[in-house]
Amino acid sequence: MLPSTHHYADTYLATYKPSLIKDFTAQGYVLFRSFLKESEIKNIKRVFEETDILSRHGYKIPDSTGRSPRIVLWNAPGSDVTGMLARCQKVVETAELLLGGKEVYHYHSKLVVKEARVGGRQEWHQDYGYWYNNGLLTPDCLSVFIPLDRCTKENGCLQIIAGSHHCGRIEHAMVAGQTGADNARVDAITSDVRFTHHHVEMSPGDALFFHGNLLHMSEQNDSEMERRALILAYNRADNGAATPEEAKHHPMYRPLDVVPNSAVEECENYSDFTGKEFLDFAKDETCNATRDD
Repeated sequence: MLPSTHHYADTYLATYKPSLIKDFTAQGYVLFRSFLKESEIKNIKRVFEETDILSRHGYKIPDSTGRSPRIVLWNAPGSDVTGMLARCQKVVETAELLLGGKEVYHYHSKLVVKEARVGGRQEWHQDYGYWYNNGLLTPDCLSVFIPLDRCTKENGCLQIIAGSHHCGRIEHAMVAGQTGADNARVDAITSDVRFTHHHVEMSPGDALFFHGNLLHMSEQNDSEMERRALILAYNRADNGAATPEEAKHHPMYRPLDVVPNSAVEECENYSDFTGKEFLDFAKDETCNATRDD
């Protein structure tokens, strides 16, 4: 079993706070199995299967071989089912617990799609590697990776280097259309016995909370299985950019309207995306993206 793995239950945060904090501090991540129920995942999927959100707002960001994952990103949660997920109590409270017990706000969310046989690679990177340039003074931020499909080695599951967040922020540069970490430094870290490379195979509804400086990547999808995943990003309220100019294409601090966990399953808004603030990747200098036709 992957270290720092926990099986989620409603009382888990209250019961196992010290263990979760210890794992996140030491390893840079916490993996929850069955964080979301099957019925919740089914409801979330309807947003992407019954609307044109991906074709209308999606982009392709090429990897070093020319293949591309498809991505759609939004800066505000909104009131659809994905917004309920980003604002639900168990996600927000877990993020706050792992970031020192401090208030967090929604930094952005995105859907990443690796289509069967053609889905592209995500290069090794740290999220804070480029969020640093958006006015975030410290790496007091994290991401939550939630698969909508089974994630396996064959279809390009997430890979991480446990403990690599202790290395601090690594220099990043453009790798094809993506922002990637310095390859020489990544090679040095992966060859050091203090750090461990893991393939994080996950089922729909699992959730990986990981530190802004944790090195991670995912390979191309050469399988017959599509791989879709939601990634929710949170920043500490006291770590936001000071001005809109510094914040660039992600938001400054704004309070998060937290909703009950039941809202994820009960929400019936699948297509009203009012206020979600979809990112135009053509204006994002951290990548070279093309429209998703």
